[in-house]
Amino acid sequence: MITTLNTLMYKGFGLNILSEISLPELTRISESIHKVDIVIEIDDLSKQWSEIDTIAQKRFVVKENKVMFEVPNTAIFSIQEGKKISVSPMIGVEEDKIRLYILGTCMGAILIQRKLLPLHGSAVAINGKAYAFIGDSGAGKSTLAAALIKEGYQLLSDDVIPVYLSKDNIPYVEPSYPHQKLWQESLNEFGISSSGYRPLFDRETKYAIPVHSDYSSESLPLAGVYELVKTESNHVEIRRIEGLGRFQTIYQHTYRNFLIPRLGIQEWHFKESVKILNRIEMYQLMRPHSGFTAHSLVSLVLSTIKEEEIV
Repeated sequence: MITTLNTLMYKGFGLNILSEISLPELTRISESIHKVDIVIEIDDLSKQWSEIDTIAQKRFVVKENKVMFEVPNTAIFSIQEGKKISVSPMIGVEEDKIRLYILGTCMGAILIQRKLLPLHGSAVAINGKAYAFIGDSGAGKSTLAAALIKEGYQLLSDDVIPVYLSKDNIPYVEPSYPHQKLWQESLNEFGISSSGYRPLFDRETKYAIPVHSDYSSESLPLAGVYELVKTESNHVEIRRIEGLGRFQTIYQHTYRNFLIPRLGIQEWHFKESVKILNRIEMYQLMRPHSGFTAHSLVSLVLSTIKEEEIV
């Protein structure tokens, strides 16, 4: 069942969020704060969705500055003008499942609507700068971030990485919230028991792990982006991404990038990417399809960062 509240104020993704739905993953802040960036409310969207869906026959519907989508047996979601998320839960749905989509797809859409570039991956604070690890699902982004945390560095964001540009066009990463999503295999390698955690989905062995003591709540300049890819090689490698490949990589790993053309903001995304790429280094981390390589990848990343700092 969904836990509804009169409303509570949270901080997440660099935004003040006033929510009727309990969001324990986020950091609570004082309700006396007057600046509200996002409102999350429960509403009945069934009639609105049925009318739209009859016309579109699509799971995602984009109309002007509104994004609507349905997750079967879960809820209908509406994201409006970068300011409001409306949720219409199905009867008997688990609260954890609702929150998963609010903090994932809904926040990705909100950030795009607010003209903040969301990357799909994990961001870690290293020596006062942010480094983003992007890649396809299952590439090992969260596991690499967890390995870096074990080395004493701090998590900034997991899954959705909010990137914004300062007045001087310096890209910054906003912290999202102090949780990581890790598979059972990764937990085993790090010696973490899953007994106190619930899986994100039924019949899956992926868990949300709190990392409050290993979390950075300060926005930091983005210094580098590392794309994780699986290859047929039996060892890890690193190479610099050059030329147009940099644009393709940023676009490919923009969170929910299919919304960009449907919202008509391709030009914005291109210009934003140019400004970001002018300020960062970009690499591809290649790893074998099988085997636990996080520690080897950590060594590659840290040695590369050290070389860049010397230069």
